[in-house]
Formats: sequence, C-alpha cells, structure tokens
Amino acid sequence: MVAVLAGLAAASLALTGCLFSFIPDQGSTKPAATASAAPDTEGVAPDLMPFYGQKVHWQACNGQFECATITAPLDWNDPGAGTADLAVIRHRATDGKALGSLLVNPGGPGASGIELVRDSLQFAVGDRLAKSYDVIGFDPRGVGESTAVRCFTAKQMDAFLFDIPTATRNTPAWRDEMMASYTKFAQACERNSNGILPDVNTVFAARDMDLMRAVLGDKKLNYLGYSYGTFLGATYAKLYPQKVGRFVLDGAIDPSVSGLEVSLTQAIGFESALKAYMASCLTSRGCPFSGTVDDGMADLGSLLARVDRRPLPNSDGRQLGADSLMTAIVAALYSQDSWQYLTQALAATAKGDPGPAFQLADFYYNRVDGKYQDNSYEAFNAYNCMDYPDDATAAQKAAAVAELKQKAPTIAPYWSVDLDSCDVWPVKATGVREPIHAAGAGPILVIGTTNDPATPYTWAKSLAQQLDSGILITRVGEGHTGFNKGNSCVDAAVNDYFVDGTVPDGDIRCAR
Repeated sequence: MVAVLAGLAAASLALTGCLFSFIPDQGSTKPAATASAAPDTEGVAPDLMPFYGQKVHWQACNGQFECATITAPLDWNDPGAGTADLAVIRHRATDGKALGSLLVNPGGPGASGIELVRDSLQFAVGDRLAKSYDVIGFDPRGVGESTAVRCFTAKQMDAFLFDIPTATRNTPAWRDEMMASYTKFAQACERNSNGILPDVNTVFAARDMDLMRAVLGDKKLNYLGYSYGTFLGATYAKLYPQKVGRFVLDGAIDPSVSGLEVSLTQAIGFESALKAYMASCLTSRGCPFSGTVDDGMADLGSLLARVDRRPLPNSDGRQLGADSLMTAIVAALYSQDSWQYLTQALAATAKGDPGPAFQLADFYYNRVDGKYQDNSYEAFNAYNCMDYPDDATAAQKAAAVAELKQKAPTIAPYWSVDLDSCDVWPVKATGVREPIHAAGAGPILVIGTTNDPATPYTWAKSLAQQLDSGILITRVGEGHTGFNKGNSCVDAAVNDYFVDGTVPDGDIRCAR
C-alpha cells in the first residue's frame, strides 16, 4: 500500500476537478517569525468592516508552519446572519523577503488546501515559489477544518459507495434504486450540516478569498489554482478583476459548460486516457491484455461486465463490482506515474483478487482502514449541486447518452450522464454557467495538458480565450495538470511569471 500511495502521490481524484492526495514533504526550512501586515480595508462597506478589519492570530503548527482561523460571513448577501470559520496555514517565504502571499487551491471541489501545503509543499508550489512567497493553504467553506459539510458515518458511506445494487443495471428499477440512495445521502447532508448547504458555493468561496487577501495585508491576490481551483480563481477574477495579481489556473475548467457537458466531456477524456494507458500496458511486463489497443479495450470491457455480473468478494466484506472497478481505473488515470498500479490491479482482478483495485478505489475516496480521512466527497457534492443548475432537456440527455456510447464505449455502461444525483439535493442551485471575461484583470496564465482526462484540453483553450487577459500554456502529454510535473518549459514560464513578473509574449506550447 505504501508503494501504491507513493506512486500515486501526484494523482488527483474526483470528477469536475481534482482532489489531490499527498505524501509528506520534509524538505522545507523553518522560517523566521515576522509581524502580520495591516488589513487592506480600502473601499470596504461598513457591514463588512468587522470581517475585513479583523486581525489574524497565527500560531505555530506542524513545526515549520503557522495556522490560523479567519472569520467570514456565512451568507455574503446577509453579513449579519451568522459566520463561517476558514482554516488557513502559512509557510513563510524561505528567503525572508516575501513578494506577498500566494494562495493555493488543490481543486475538488472539496480538496483540503491545508493538507496540500502542510503535507506536500514541494509538490504544491516547488522551490522557487516557496522561497519567494508566503504560501497560504486554506480549506474553503464546507471543507475539512473550515465550517464543513457533514453527511454520513464511515459505515454509511461504505454502504453508499460500495454496496451492489439489487436491480439490473440501467433498468427503471435500478434507476429508482440509485435515486433512492442519492436521496438518503442528500437528506443526511441537510440533517448533519447545520444549515450551511445554501452557502457552500463557488461565488461565496471566491469572496472568502478576497477576505483572506485583505486580512493578510495584500493589495492584490496572487493565486495558483489546480483543476476546480481554476473555476474558483476565474470566479474571483470575474468578481474582483482589479484585485487580480499574478494568477495561474492549471488544469482548467470551462465556466460556460453545463453539468451535462462536463460529465460527457470527462467520460470521453477518460476513454482517451484509457486508450493511451492500454497502448503502454501492451508493451509492458505483466499486462493482462494482448493484441491491439482495440483488442485490449474490448477485453477490459469484458472484465468490467464480468465483475458487474459476478462481483468479487474482498477480505473486508466489500464486493468489487463494475462501479468500484471503474473508480479504481479513473483514480489511476490521473497520472501516468500510476499506470503501473492500474496494470497490477487489473491483472489481479482478472485472477479473482479484488484487493489491489480496492486499494486504488480507497485512495480515490481517501479511505484508510475503513475510515474516511476527510469530507471531500460530501463537499464535492455540495459545491457541484449548487454550482451546476440542471437545465438539460430530455432530448439533450438522450443525445449525450448516444454520444457517450459512440465516443467512450468502454466507459459508457458505467457512466450515467443522464442520472443526476443533484436532482434530489435539498437546496436549489444558484450557480450560473457562462463565459468569464474578467475585463480589467492583469495577465492570467491558463495551463492545459493535451490528454488530461479530468479537465480536457478543450476547456483550457476555451477559458484562455474567454479571459480578456488569458494566456494559454499547453503541456503536451498525459495526466492531470501541468505545473511542477517535470516539464521544464511549463515550470519556467510559471516560475518566471510569479517570481520575476515575466509575462509570456503569447501562448506557449511545451512538448517537454
């Protein structure tokens, strides 16, 4: 398991963005303590002054870091109607001369920025940025150590995620069974989240970032956002274009696409990544497939169908069906470094051993020894159900199903684009899907990887075109996100921009 986690350290996990999971990084130097800057309260409305004028009380934590809690309005439209806690962590610039604060978001939605910075600073930002900036990790509202969404116990979550439906897949009875399960989950979230579900959305999270900027004493926000974090960053730029400092959006989401389009495009993206994996597998030792890529994909489809008919019992009592096996496959496709572990899992599954596949699935859900290490799954659903209104017609859903079968035939049977768990969410969506231009913002770098399965390259191109000041950096390759992944061209462009203020003359294509 340790080898699997080490190999997957760069992988991100979850649809519509990425949930990063990290192994500890011990390479940083403990910074010297310095005084906090005065809050930036210029132009702040009187009813928001108690929040923007607050002093941050930092305390040493985890050896080389400082931790604090910032208080935000629970409802930004009614600042007097309660508060939310925002947990933050800071790593001081190692050269002692910070250019300012650099907020970092790992995606999800639902991933913990606290864990990102605390456990893998090197992976998150690299040496040059850690040297030059006070790196700030934060748990957005609804997430982790901040005021958080709560739904199921670990036992209930296991049943929700891993139990095998009794009805035959894709029949009306199966759909009813799935929706009943989604309803039970949604009701638990409403019951256990202390009334915060209407206020867990990306617009409010972006406003929280401006509050963090101000109380940290920065006139403008410097920001590095991965995957869903690109949508959070783009939303901030839309709301506060004049406050945009140095912005990099890596693994971009197109803010104009609907939830139906997201699901369909991601499925096609994972099918493409799966074919790339298969081509590599067929040339490697231990691959359980043979023949051409099409032959291998057909055999993988047969393996999925087989465990769908006859799930494999695991030593802990869970059964590996097609849904859990697909989760394992998706988890491993986020990073080319983890393909070898997918080969091991598929080979074991073909021999009747579900253990390695469950290791990948558990990694996806951040489940260790039967316990879920965070609330990322709950927060993921809370954000998406608020950000993506379900306005697709029956005809559009039918067309999406047909396109899915044509363009992603291996994944299609286990990817229900027309079955939306948010249909039973207890709060009506408030998000608006539209292009973001951020007129008046400074240069914003948008990074896209050509065969990124989770945030397909077309989204990065679209976002860069939408933004009035967008510059596209293309990483030619496999896997999710592009910065700090070993591509010197991408890394140099990002580091020079953040540290020296060097703006590329135009779009950049990085083959290596």
